[in-house]
Amino acid sequence: EVQLQASGGGSVQTGGYLRLSCVASGFRFDDYTIGWFRQAPGKEREGVACKQLSDGSIYIASSVRGRFTISTDNAQNMAYLQMNGLRPEDTAVYYCAADRTALRSTRLSDYGYWGQGTQVTVSS
Repeated sequence: EVQLQASGGGSVQTGGYLRLSCVASGFRFDDYTIGWFRQAPGKEREGVACKQLSDGSIYIASSVRGRFTISTDNAQNMAYLQMNGLRPEDTAVYYCAADRTALRSTRLSDYGYWGQGTQVTVSS
């Protein structure tokens, strides 16, 4: 059974940082793409970053490029989202997701497996 569990959310002030973690189990990690998504109150869920583990290629959404980085520890089946320079508009519930065929996509429909979310709140 594929399972994903995100953690590491919290409350920070503008300019602060957080590192989200996602632990994955139940599938061959190296064959998948791991994505990070977020959903702000009243808004649609959007893709933030993804990493295609087969070749290490990465995509970062323009809204967070230069502030957020995605990384993985393939030996530990872990994915991370390092978030620096946080802004109030980054406030959202953050989710990790995985799929074998997502490649470097951050489209929600390309991901079949989702973890529960972790709340990130950035105050001004």
